[in-house]
Amino acid sequence: MLTVDFTRFPLAPGDRVLDLGCGGGRHAFECYRRGARVVALDRNGEEVREVARWFAAMREAGEAPAGASATAMEGDALHLPFPDESFDVVIISEVMEHIHDDKGLLAEMVRVLRPGGRIAITVPRYGPEKVCWALSDAYHEVEGGHIRIYRATELLERVRESGLRPYGTHHAHGLHAPYWWIKCAVGVDNDKALPVRLYHKLLVWDIMKKPLATRLAEQALNPVLGKSFVLYATKPHLPAGAVPRPGTGAGAVPDAVGPDDALPGAADSDTVPGTVPGTAAADPAR
Repeated sequence: MLTVDFTRFPLAPGDRVLDLGCGGGRHAFECYRRGARVVALDRNGEEVREVARWFAAMREAGEAPAGASATAMEGDALHLPFPDESFDVVIISEVMEHIHDDKGLLAEMVRVLRPGGRIAITVPRYGPEKVCWALSDAYHEVEGGHIRIYRATELLERVRESGLRPYGTHHAHGLHAPYWWIKCAVGVDNDKALPVRLYHKLLVWDIMKKPLATRLAEQALNPVLGKSFVLYATKPHLPAGAVPRPGTGAGAVPDAVGPDDALPGAADSDTVPGTVPGTAAADPAR
C-alpha cells in the first residue's frame, strides 16, 4: 500500500533514493522494483533486518532490474550518515509527526538531497487525525507515538523555510480513516472487536485485489477523508555563479547488502505554481 503517488513523483532507473524512516519498507520496495539504488534507513533494527530480508528475496526472485541496488540500515534521522548531496530522491512517509525537532529533520533531508532533487513527505491529515486523538489517548500517547498534527499550511511553511520548493499535494487512503476511527472508539489494541475485524478484512481485500469499486470509492473519498496528506517538493539549484559551501558534493550510496488541510484556494489534487517544469503533478496508513 503506497502513499506516495509515483505518477506525480517520477523515478528514473539509477536514481539514488533514501527512504527515511522506512518502517516495513513499502516505498523502498517499489523504488527497488523501478530500478533505483535504494537506501532504506530506520532506527528500528528489527524492521531494518526484515526489510533487508525482503530486499534479498526480491533480488533472488528477479523482481528488480539490472543496475538496481538496495541496502537496509539503522540510523538516526537527525544525524544522517551520508555526505552532502548524496541522493537524487528522498521519501519520508508518516515520520515527521513523531519527531520533536522537525526543522532539524528537514535540514538533514535537504543536506543529503542534491540540487534539483525531489522529496516526498507524507503525514497524517489534520481532520481525520484530530478525530483519532479525540476518540483515544492511547492512539498517540505511546512511546514513539504521534506528538503533533500538521495543518497543510503549517507543513508547507516548514518545507519552504527549509529551502525546498513545493510543487504538488494530494490526500491518500480515504478508506483507512474510518478504520482508525473504529479502532480508537473500541480500543486501539482491541483487534477482536467485530467492526474492526470486518473492516480489516475489507482493507486487506482491497489491497490484494484492487477492485475497481473500491478504487473509485477511495478516489471519491480522498479529498474529504484521505488519512494522509502528501507533499512533493524540489531542492533548487544554486544560482548562477554561486559558490557551494565547503564539503558539498555527491557522495556514494552503498550497494545492496541484503477543508483545514487544503492548500489555500486549491482542490485536493494541486500544483503549486512556478515549480518543476515537465513534472506530472496533475493529478492502511499510520
